[in-house]
Amino acid sequence: MELLLDTHFWVGVALVVFLGILVAAGVHKFAWKALGDAGAKVQAQLDEAAALRKEAQALLDDIKRQRDEAEKAAAEMLANAQEDAKRMATEAQANLAEQIKRRGALAERKIANAEAQAAAEVKAAAAEFAAQMAEDVLVKRLAGASSDPLVDGAIKQLATKLQ
Repeated sequence: MELLLDTHFWVGVALVVFLGILVAAGVHKFAWKALGDAGAKVQAQLDEAAALRKEAQALLDDIKRQRDEAEKAAAEMLANAQEDAKRMATEAQANLAEQIKRRGALAERKIANAEAQAAAEVKAAAAEFAAQMAEDVLVKRLAGASSDPLVDGAIKQLATKLQ
């Protein structure tokens, strides 16, 4: 009988009765369903997270591939640019050498023309001076003599050469 007087006993009985009412009311089904729904929701979120992770990994792989391709293209462009620079430098040196050669040849032609023109001017001046001197000599001879023996001899030679 002491058991009936113990408060812990009655608290235990009340707990068992309360749990029996909850089971009779079907609360356990609602709790189980709520836990199942929450688990399904968590599983759906995990599946979605896994799909997003897989998609992110695919994007990351694609970006890495594109980066590798871009680096390869950049290296190729750099190599091409270096080759073009070397080729252009070689062509520029060849063009410069050719241009120097052409300008040298042009300068030589100008010098030769200037020399020829100077020689022609000297010859013309010498011929003019010689003609002037000859004229002066002839004028002096003709002034002193009525006839010049050189002129007479030249006229005779001229007459024989013309025939």
